Amino acid sequence: MKLIHHGAHEGVTGSCHQLNWGDGHGLLVDCGIFQGDEAKKHPTPEVNFPLTNIESLLLTHVHIDHAGRIPYLLAAGFEQPIYCSYPTAKLLPLVMEDALKIGFTRSRKLISKFLKQVKHLLRPVEYDTWHPISGAASIRLRPAGHVLGSTIFDLRLPDGKTVVFTGDIGTGKDPLLRKPVSPPKADLLVLESTYGDKLHDSPENRQQALEKVLRRTLQDRGVTIIPAFSLGRTQSILYEMNGIFERLQKESGRSLLKQVDVIVDSPLASRFTELYKSMSAYWGREAQQLMQTDDQPLVFENLTTVGSHSEHKETLAYLEKQELPAIVIAGSGMCTGGRVMNYLKRFLGNSTTDIVFVGYQANGTPGHFLSRGSDWVRLNGRKYDVAAKVHQMQGYSAHADQAELIEFVQNMETPPNQIRLVHGNYQPKLILAEELKKLGYQVV
Repeated sequence: MKLIHHGAHEGVTGSCHQLNWGDGHGLLVDCGIFQGDEAKKHPTPEVNFPLTNIESLLLTHVHIDHAGRIPYLLAAGFEQPIYCSYPTAKLLPLVMEDALKIGFTRSRKLISKFLKQVKHLLRPVEYDTWHPISGAASIRLRPAGHVLGSTIFDLRLPDGKTVVFTGDIGTGKDPLLRKPVSPPKADLLVLESTYGDKLHDSPENRQQALEKVLRRTLQDRGVTIIPAFSLGRTQSILYEMNGIFERLQKESGRSLLKQVDVIVDSPLASRFTELYKSMSAYWGREAQQLMQTDDQPLVFENLTTVGSHSEHKETLAYLEKQELPAIVIAGSGMCTGGRVMNYLKRFLGNSTTDIVFVGYQANGTPGHFLSRGSDWVRLNGRKYDVAAKVHQMQGYSAHADQAELIEFVQNMETPPNQIRLVHGNYQPKLILAEELKKLGYQVV
């Protein structure tokens, strides 16, 4: 058994891991793109490793740092099954279509051909059942709690050994998602370590922090910009805001319909939200219980979605008139592109603007510079001064923190023989490794 890393071993992005076993058998777990400073070290996204023994791809979830290189994998000649959860199989075509338009081609014919090829290779599998794959191996999927459909893979090899790939593990506190489920055992546990050196705020604290920003927006009639990933964070923020607005309306005794604009300016996020609503059977317990009294927990009366580019430009012009306070959710989550860039360019210089980061910001991205309190930021080559108030809310992270990662390992019925840390920068990996070793685990 040999584990080879093609990405996300010395950093966070570009997840791609190859496991070989037996006489010429192997598979890939994820095939993502590099982002931020890591993209500068890997300027070409083409697959530069041989595919000779790779008989399948296990896809933990659809975020582009785990799935974005799939077009290049197929271009390199990959024609093997892609195993994933059912929600991932539904979400992947949307992610691939967007990724293709940005970095591969805008030809509708080529995109359609590629999506047809991907759908042909997809093999969705239900959770909690063993499924045979090539190489006399078998896989079992467990909820990872990171994003809808995110999966932990148990891989059982012909010699009886078990390798577990966690992908990205969630906090277990997102009401829209099922909680991560630890495997019973692992000869090798390949564990993410994004926040191996940090502890997140509690859900109560994060709600209070977001509510405080929203109250400030209502009071100073400014603009709050939330750069959110189209899949996962956008839906979680909408769910949370729905509850906050209900509390504010009860408190004031009047509707907020004509008091504030809530705008989702991302066609992709809107499409993802529709898919989220159609897959409520895969939601977490709290959200499913809420569905019994609120059949649309991702929709509220003052919510507007922006579709076309012309609508986007009209929205920018409308907000500049400051007719109402506004909350804008737009991609991309790290401010590396997308419509959020235009909102930042227009409103960064206003002291009544709030910018709320709710996800991981890779080193070297505009989001990283803003979240660490820079007085200025460069957007599309131009320097912009920052007068806005910037908030980093770790409590909304989709990644488990140090305590949750350790708890995930401790909840295994049998301690893993070895742990390999991936998907983390040097410091978080080092600190998490030290904490695990103190508890008696072998980290290799």
